[in-house]
Amino acid sequence: MQCSESGDLVLLGGTFDPIHYGHLRAVEEVRQALGIARILLIPAGHPPHRQSPWADARHRLEMTRHAVARHPHIAVSAVEIERPGPSYTVETLRALRSERPEAVLAMVIGMDAFLRFDTWHDWEEILDLTHLVVTGRPGWPAAELPEGLRQALYQRRCDRASALRAQPAGKILFHTVTALEISATQIRSLLARGHSPRFLLPDVVLDYIEAEGLYQSPSPLPKDQAPC
Repeated sequence: MQCSESGDLVLLGGTFDPIHYGHLRAVEEVRQALGIARILLIPAGHPPHRQSPWADARHRLEMTRHAVARHPHIAVSAVEIERPGPSYTVETLRALRSERPEAVLAMVIGMDAFLRFDTWHDWEEILDLTHLVVTGRPGWPAAELPEGLRQALYQRRCDRASALRAQPAGKILFHTVTALEISATQIRSLLARGHSPRFLLPDVVLDYIEAEGLYQSPSPLPKDQAPC
């Protein structure tokens, strides 16, 4: 599919602690399937639904910038890191939508995140601000979804990537991407044990990690388990 040169964006948020090829390949495959020219990566500052990231926000932002520095179609936004308080996706999308009222926005999330999507702050408004492109395993039972989210899926689901280009937001698409069994947890564990994670993430990111001495100890405990 020919890529659009408009203000349309494929969005991927996350802690990127650290960013790796699983993140990058998934969002690139979605971009190509939708025919959208540009990607925006949004590192979270203070994610409200999970424990605090291991690396400081400044490091996670720099690692993300390093990862895509040679790819001009991919930009990195510091908006959630610079904004105080919890990193609510809906606030980021409101700002993007005010800047691009007619653009197609398509936010990529994994299946595990989608199954908990109704716990996100103002989740129904998110569906009015962006399309959702859910990546992951095919054939999961819709019965796993809470009632409100199941109803939203019934009303908004589409089966063709091209259908998302017909309106700026509001659809849910399931899209299978190349299964790269890579996780940030795995990478942090390897580094903490003195093993190399090379070829799981871009060399420039690994070089940054080694230069800054990141992930040399196990990940911190969740907030409610940390010692006083």
